[in-house]
Amino acid sequence: MRVTNNMLVMNFMNDYNNNLETMQKDQNMLSTGKRINKPSDDPVAVANSLRIRMDMARNDAYTKNVDDAKSWLDLTDSALGQMGDLIQRTRELAVQGSNGTLTQADMQNIAEEIGQLKSQMIQVGNTQYNGRYIFAGFKTTTQPFTDTSNSYSGDSSAIQFEVGAGGSKIAVNVTGDKVFDVSGGSSQLLDMMDKLKTALTAGDHLSVSNMLYNIDKEMENVLAIRADAGAKSNRIDLTKNRLQSDNYNFTTLLSKNEDADMAQVITNLQMDENVYRASLAAGAKIIQPSLIDFLR
Repeated sequence: MRVTNNMLVMNFMNDYNNNLETMQKDQNMLSTGKRINKPSDDPVAVANSLRIRMDMARNDAYTKNVDDAKSWLDLTDSALGQMGDLIQRTRELAVQGSNGTLTQADMQNIAEEIGQLKSQMIQVGNTQYNGRYIFAGFKTTTQPFTDTSNSYSGDSSAIQFEVGAGGSKIAVNVTGDKVFDVSGGSSQLLDMMDKLKTALTAGDHLSVSNMLYNIDKEMENVLAIRADAGAKSNRIDLTKNRLQSDNYNFTTLLSKNEDADMAQVITNLQMDENVYRASLAAGAKIIQPSLIDFLR
């Protein structure tokens, strides 16, 4: 086989370009910190990275849902706590009003405060989260209670947030028909407040005393609902901890799959640079002789 000067030059240029490309890959890994900068670098690793990133994206979506659910439940707990305080104050006033030694003026003053407590209860029942009424069921844009009626305008539907793989969901809302003990289209809690105010205004101490049982029943109802909301909040906290742990694991896997070993990269770069310089020196000796040099 006849070896020409052109063949030597071409072979040298091919080897030179290969060495330069190898060194460029090392420099890219050094500058980016990633061993994969394009799919052809490692197709299998790229496929694994895509799957991991999809899992991380889903995990981020679940985390956002969990944060939203936690905020909703925290506001619900706060509202139920206010409801409990209002009912407790109502009971205290009812105990005072059942005392037969009070004057009619005293009874009237208590009746006026009962009216104010009812208005505050309705206001709590219309609590909103991010522009949505939290006690209205699916009818989140409809005000569930008004000052002119003891009826409930929401529904009994549960609002569920997806918080995990496999369709894992949790109901975050408490409906007003349960909190305000709605029966027959009317709130038993608000009706009781009206009856209590009427009895106080009339100076009917016995009727006021008889209403203490109903007040206690309404208090127990609110406490039970608040306990259930608290259990959901605890579950949300556990779910968030799990999602944070999953996110850490996904990040670790992605790092192992994509990140370059910087010590190894620096070593390889130094070796490839030495090879590159050696190829340049060898090429200079190969290309230098020509027919002109022999004719001198």
